[in-house]
Amino acid sequence: MNVLKIAAFADGREGGNPAGVVLCDELPTPEVMQAKAVQVAFSETAFAALEADKKSWRVRYFSPESEVPFCGHATIALGAALAEKKGPGKYMLRLNEAEISVEGSADGDEFTAALQSPATRSEQLDADEIEASLALFGYEASQLDERIPPARVHGGAEHYVLSLRSREDLRAMQYDLDAGRQFMRKRGLITIMLVYRQDDQLFHVRNAFASGGVLEDPATGAAAAAFSGYLRDIDWPHGGKLSLIQGEDMGSRSLITAEFDSVPGSSIRVSGATRDIN
Repeated sequence: MNVLKIAAFADGREGGNPAGVVLCDELPTPEVMQAKAVQVAFSETAFAALEADKKSWRVRYFSPESEVPFCGHATIALGAALAEKKGPGKYMLRLNEAEISVEGSADGDEFTAALQSPATRSEQLDADEIEASLALFGYEASQLDERIPPARVHGGAEHYVLSLRSREDLRAMQYDLDAGRQFMRKRGLITIMLVYRQDDQLFHVRNAFASGGVLEDPATGAAAAAFSGYLRDIDWPHGGKLSLIQGEDMGSRSLITAEFDSVPGSSIRVSGATRDIN
């Protein structure tokens, strides 16, 4: 089984979030895919097989500890892999719970990709959930940015969002991995997204990914889509485009662009550059 190793949302020749990509004639069993994800040891590995109609690809994503319904950075990596192996263009993808697309582009030996996310939705958290979420990270309510209330957001996968007042508080993020795993799995969360607003269109981000056995993800396209949908829901002055810097505090700076219209719940276009790490 040939595994392509590609960093998605790269910052030039550096940074990004490594993902495994397996292009195969037929998807292996879940047990085999899970075992391969453990062996690859990235936060996610995407497995893709062309469907019988030759019009779409069946895709499943596995972290080292579990299957996830949608992974943005692995989809970007998949888009780059398809552009390299099959040619630049738009590819339709059938996930476990949604149908989306990814478009891969090439400029010489450099590749970029843009995905269209599943539909988005959001709801603000109640006081008890806010308190529990803050306690996991050792934050206090006074450290929250009141302009962006804590929320549960969805864009193909479930996430919590906590927006912090200062860049220093974001930089200081820490939590116990086992406690985070229990917290997230109990609530059906893939990540908890911590953000700092530099301005209305530029955010610094950290994503705790204990549900997948990973302390932190350096780039999370699914959460970026869900977060963008949430800002749209609260009438944030986004101008149709957001930039997210992630992974900076873990030495793997990643750049994510999200573009979207004003229609509530509609798909978010998430794009970024990639680099080959094979």
